[in-house]
Amino acid sequence: MKTLEEKIEKGRDILQKGFVSLEDQQYQKALESFKKAEKTFKGKDLTKYYCVSLALIALCEYMIDKKSYNKALSLLEDVKNLAQLSKEKTASLFYHYCLAGIYFGENNRELANLHYNNAKDIAIIEDEFQIVGYIITRIKQIKNNLDFNLPTASDPLISLVKIGRSITAQTDIDVLLKVIAEETKIAIQADRCTVFMYDKEKNEIWSKVALGMDSQEIRFPANKGLAGYVVQSGESINIADAYSDSRFNKDVDLKTGYKTKTILCMPIKNNNQEIIGAFQVLNKKNGTFTKSDEDLLVAIGGSASIAIENAQLFEQQKELYKEQKILFESFIDTLATSIDARDKITAGHSSRVKLYSMLIADELELPQNEKELIEKAATLHDIGKIGIRDSVLQKEGKLTDEEYKHIQEHAKITHDILDKIHTSKNFKKITDIACSHHEKYDGTGYYRHLKGEEIPYGGRILAVADVFDAITSKRHYRDRMPIGNVINILLKDSGTHFDKNIVDTFLKISLDKIINVFLTENYHNFTEEDKEIFQKYTLIDIFNFINNEDKTGDEKNLIELFNNYYSGNIK
Repeated sequence: MKTLEEKIEKGRDILQKGFVSLEDQQYQKALESFKKAEKTFKGKDLTKYYCVSLALIALCEYMIDKKSYNKALSLLEDVKNLAQLSKEKTASLFYHYCLAGIYFGENNRELANLHYNNAKDIAIIEDEFQIVGYIITRIKQIKNNLDFNLPTASDPLISLVKIGRSITAQTDIDVLLKVIAEETKIAIQADRCTVFMYDKEKNEIWSKVALGMDSQEIRFPANKGLAGYVVQSGESINIADAYSDSRFNKDVDLKTGYKTKTILCMPIKNNNQEIIGAFQVLNKKNGTFTKSDEDLLVAIGGSASIAIENAQLFEQQKELYKEQKILFESFIDTLATSIDARDKITAGHSSRVKLYSMLIADELELPQNEKELIEKAATLHDIGKIGIRDSVLQKEGKLTDEEYKHIQEHAKITHDILDKIHTSKNFKKITDIACSHHEKYDGTGYYRHLKGEEIPYGGRILAVADVFDAITSKRHYRDRMPIGNVINILLKDSGTHFDKNIVDTFLKISLDKIINVFLTENYHNFTEEDKEIFQKYTLIDIFNFINNEDKTGDEKNLIELFNNYYSGNIK
């Protein structure tokens, strides 16, 4: 009696053969295979393969008789529901693929393209049946206004053009290798293709593309296996019977359960004729690999090598950018720390202003690049205090008019310091945001006396975060302002000092997030029970509860609990 694994393998083989018949437009033959597969997987808690079978049956029945359009869509709706319940990506992949085929057959190219692209996105991550090449071809047929009845397989010249177009835009090396492998497999009509890269420094061969074996990385010494032989010798290998060739390693088949029959393996060379990798193509679908297949693989290698080198260069540039970004951010943190070192009274202020600013930016759902600029500006917004006299900066009591005017100069000094740093246009935006945190919405702020939307949006966010932290932070010469008074100031000064929309947004942020910032100053712990309570309320809720003369018991308890965290009196 066959084991469950053996039945699954048998059913998968039936599906695979049926899919080949489908793409060859032998719809009746394909339908028979898919119905046979459906029976194999039915009732065995194998939702993934059962869904694949049903989806392909729907597409086949439609291709045989287009009057079954509604029936096919109904069947695919069942597949969709099963796929969602089971969370099986392969089931979703075939739902989108087959639905796209039906829409393409109906000449509804917009919906067909949408579902093919959905299928492609899934296939890039998980493609057990290796259909991404077919998907890409269908997308191109739609783009070029071609007919659905054209097959996805094509002659070698067209295949070469397709591969060239497919890989030119790819910069992610892992995705690129997968696309090359898929397109090559289809062009040469093979069962599997792997693109191996040669790591000269480690003298190893690796690939993240082993079609039919998931996408785990394969890595082994460059003197092992057929791919290693090809990389080391520079020779091409065309084997008609793998098991009769002593160079073939049978252990891989024993480990995976795959049966290798024919092999075509040849080196990939760059423009300097240096070997950078190897193609390994397995099991020609009809017979053995021919001289034409070898020629086509050489031609593919020419296009692939350029794309691979470009992708590797792009990866190196990304790594360099990451290093520069880390260096830049450490530089910013060092500048901010220098302020804490000089002004111990407000130590930690810039960090908290950054955290409040990010809460506002998140609530506003600002784009990531804009958030990063505001984050850096918040970190650096008080860097100009380096130019303020110690006697003023560290004064514990009330400032005189002359001293207040002097400390106001820090906004302009911030601009002058940051403006001298020669870097990207983005840093100029950081400078502009950082030095505008004391501007007021009515134009009475400093130092440029900007008004309304003349003030950079990030600067308006910093203004709210800066004032909120200043009056909610404890100093050794004064305590925190009561939270009701704090919120009252924000509300009262909305539209004059502050942008009202930003104040409204800030007051709608859940209390657990606000308290998390408080905790960075007093170093207490946030209990999970309290956190769950505060997630349900906002600052404006606290304000309303405080001003409610007929407070409920729950409201009084919430105010007391909040004030405990606010004051740092948490045990």
